[in-house]
Amino acid sequence: MSGETSLPRPWSSARAVPPEEAVAPESGPSRTEALAQLLLARNLIDATALERARRVAAETGTRLDQVMTQLGLISERALAEALAAMLGAPLVAAADYPDVPLLADRLRAKFLRRARALPVAADAGGVTLALADPFDAFTVSAVATLVGRPVRIGVAVPIELEAALNRLYADADKPAEAGGEVEAGSDAEADAADTERLKDLASEAPVIRLVNQLIARAVETRASDIHIEPFEDRLRVRTRHDGLLHEVEAPPPGLQAAVVSRIKIMARLDIAERRLPQDGRIKLVVRGHEIDFRVSTIPALHGESVVLRVLDRTAVEFDFGKLGLAEDVRDDLLGTLDAPNGIVLVTGPTGSGKTTTLYTALLHLNAITRKVITVEDPVEYQLAGINQVQVKPQIGLNFAALLRAILRHDPDVIMIGEIRDLETAEIAVQASLTGHLVLSTLHTNSAAATVTRLRDMGLEDYLLAATVNGILAQRLVRRLCAACRRPVEAAPEVVARFGPAAESLPRPIRIYEPVGCTACKNTGFAGRVAIAEFLRMDEPIRRLVLQRADQAAIHRAASAAGMRALYDSGVREVLAGVTTLPEVLRSIREDD
Repeated sequence: MSGETSLPRPWSSARAVPPEEAVAPESGPSRTEALAQLLLARNLIDATALERARRVAAETGTRLDQVMTQLGLISERALAEALAAMLGAPLVAAADYPDVPLLADRLRAKFLRRARALPVAADAGGVTLALADPFDAFTVSAVATLVGRPVRIGVAVPIELEAALNRLYADADKPAEAGGEVEAGSDAEADAADTERLKDLASEAPVIRLVNQLIARAVETRASDIHIEPFEDRLRVRTRHDGLLHEVEAPPPGLQAAVVSRIKIMARLDIAERRLPQDGRIKLVVRGHEIDFRVSTIPALHGESVVLRVLDRTAVEFDFGKLGLAEDVRDDLLGTLDAPNGIVLVTGPTGSGKTTTLYTALLHLNAITRKVITVEDPVEYQLAGINQVQVKPQIGLNFAALLRAILRHDPDVIMIGEIRDLETAEIAVQASLTGHLVLSTLHTNSAAATVTRLRDMGLEDYLLAATVNGILAQRLVRRLCAACRRPVEAAPEVVARFGPAAESLPRPIRIYEPVGCTACKNTGFAGRVAIAEFLRMDEPIRRLVLQRADQAAIHRAASAAGMRALYDSGVREVLAGVTTLPEVLRSIREDD
């Protein structure tokens, strides 16, 4: 039969079930209880969480394994791995899905989507069926009957199965599913002004499914942002991975108003207000993880543009060792954090990891003997044991107002999300002068430029010199994929750009370049690492500040005292095989 293939290895070893006895493993209590015991043995869930899931399952009548993922007690991937081990079935990897639909003349897209199943291999000996729910006896039996062959079961990770279904059946059934219950095109656009109609649209199953799938894919692929942008003839959706935007499949243009309204309903925003920007927050369990989303909407020419910031606590590790900061920079930073008072600043452009670094510093300082309070706009991650306060400018609760109140709570450490104006800067200085350690951020291009920025705000030089202990300027560069990076000999003109860092290295100098593979989605990069420079405010630097020296003079003095500049930190990572020179230049905006 055309369009069939056979895969070696796990498929051939799985037990084939003939059509007349094609039944998946029973889904009764004994099976789910055996699964629960396996999860306990693997330390994938604790007894307290399992008991909580059992109570919910009993109250709702939902199967125990489904409850565990819905409550965020275990991820879908971990559950799939446990199911595969329990059933002795292979775990279907993303690379195992076929390039073309198999048995398309027998198995329709609509059936496969509803059953959450997909044939991944077919030969004369049988069919291997990837199942999101390997306990689904009906689907196994139905497929065996439809194809007239034995069926072998493979356990699928749901997000990977959905992605394969969308890729293989992009044109089949999707228009009907996306628009069958929702009037698309001009009718939906004509009704966009009707608030009640929008609410109804956003509550219909196809729109809910579209938004849920969009969010789930972004979380599974570890995207940091989701951008939904309306244009005259289409709706563009992009996700940000490792700092760069990538376009993904978008809903039909006629569903733009419904999709945006659905997101606004989830974020508890006013769907009738489309003239003004709005900000909100969504908390969801996605693929077994509790995820927070910061939602921002702004009115654009052809509708509302929406950005969802994905705040996945499980994807962020607040550990100095994991941030990638060089050891000397980390030691300098920790040295300033040990001071009883003063100001420590972290600078860089938006998306350079400043908040992550500050949160890591806060957790380092967090102890029973210290009271730590933060003032943030907004609170991105909730930290255990730390008092976090949200700024609310609409009621007059700004940074300055909150800082005045916080000082009466006698904190030892204060974190200010960002110093934006002179009033906030002056209160931070007064707090540091009265025995508090203050941590904050600024948007500057270098550590030395921070001094100029604070001057421009109106802060006096003597206060700057007296209170600032250290300034960390950082960027994030993409890390080369360890699975596919390729060693090359550095060309002479490239070596010339390495400067002193390469002088002692034997020739030829070997660096690495990106290649691309399935592990890194053919980008050549996987993850990011921080490069940084740390300016310690020692006595020579303080004298320069008091003399109103410019940032160039301060930078030269700090470099002479041992500060490694951002570019040099980047070169160090290039020579270590962590990243590439073009990536370093892109991140610090150096001219080629």
